[in-house]
Parts: sequence; C-alpha cells; structure tokens
Amino acid sequence: MENRIKLARVLAVGSVGYAIAFYMAGGALKPGYSHTANFISELNATGTPWAQELGLFGFVPLGLLLAAFLWVAYPVGRAAGASRSGFLLLWSQPLAYIGVAAAPCDPGCPADGSSLQQVHNLLGLVTYFAAAAGFFLLSFHPRLAIGGRWFLRTAAIAWLGLFIVMLAPEFSPVRGLLQRVAEAILWSCVLLVAWRMLGRPDHASAAPNNSSKPTPLRGAA
Repeated sequence: MENRIKLARVLAVGSVGYAIAFYMAGGALKPGYSHTANFISELNATGTPWAQELGLFGFVPLGLLLAAFLWVAYPVGRAAGASRSGFLLLWSQPLAYIGVAAAPCDPGCPADGSSLQQVHNLLGLVTYFAAAAGFFLLSFHPRLAIGGRWFLRTAAIAWLGLFIVMLAPEFSPVRGLLQRVAEAILWSCVLLVAWRMLGRPDHASAAPNNSSKPTPLRGAA
C-alpha cells in the first residue's frame, strides 16, 4: 500500500515535470511558435516542422504518464460515490493528450478544417467538459478538507470558463496563455489527488478497552 502511494506521487510529479519540459522544448523547436498566442496542440499541427516527433515523443508519453498515475492511484484513492465518478472522469485527460497525437489539428487550429481537425475539435470539447465534471465530483471526496473541496469546485468553474473564453475570436492573441492557465489548474488538481486523497481506508479505532473487562477474582489465601 505505502509503496503504491509513493509510486503514484512519483508519477504525478513526473507527469508535471514532463509536461513543462515538453512544452518548453517543443516551443523552442517550433519556428514562430508563441506560448501566448498558440494552443498547445499546435505543437504537432499537421504539415508543420517537428509535428510527428512532438506528437510521438511529446503528447503520447505525457498521456501515458498521466494514465499510469491514475491507474496506480485509483486503488488507494479512497474515492466513493460521486468522487469515484470524478476520479474516473480524469481519464479524459490522458485520452486528450494521446488523442492530440492521433488526431492533430490543422495549422492555426481553426474551428473548421480537415476531417482530422473536426475529430480534434470534438475530442477537445468532450475532454474539457469531462474534466470540469471530474474536478467538481472529486470535491466530494470523503478525505478532503473544506479548502480542498472549494479548490476543486473553483477549478471546475475556472477550467470550463477558460475553455470557453479561449475559443472566442477576440481572445485569440492570448489563447495560448489562457490554455496554459488551464493546464496549471489540471496539474494542481493531479497533485492535490496525489497528496490529499491517497491512503489507507479509514477505520474506526476499535481497540478493546481493557478496563471494561471483568477482573478475575482472586481466591483468599
């Protein structure tokens, strides 16, 4: 049990670290790429330099790392009821990363475009809404304190709001920045799961009360 918790936390930190390294390296490799104006998925936009390499060695390993974290964490996640559904909805995110590699966007990631672009748009729509629902449902986790509950509920609202705003044409100059704020929310929630939800199931302390046992009578000498 303890080793599984430690492994889950290592995978959580590894996922965050890999995401940061991948985004920075990918942005440096990509000619003319802007972390402020470009979506993250534009790192492997079809027909652009380094597209296949960044998809295969960037998005796929990132999705697999996050999937490994969720797989290791689930048995010790202590989720129940609504929070169990929230935990399962987090699987939308490794699906999104691997899906970006399988269905890359067109250059500029337009609302309309090729058939792959349409699959890409549908994938983004489904996985963003699934994650928002996941954050909210996770807030009902039995182990969370009130601060953790409100953090996850705020994260759900902010995540969905950022998704809607970043698609608005008037925010296109900063849509990449908005998406990176959303990414920070995602990884903050992953770390919260790793450090606030994992552990042994709670048990009522039912140690026997020795004082309640009858004291054997000693015979008179």
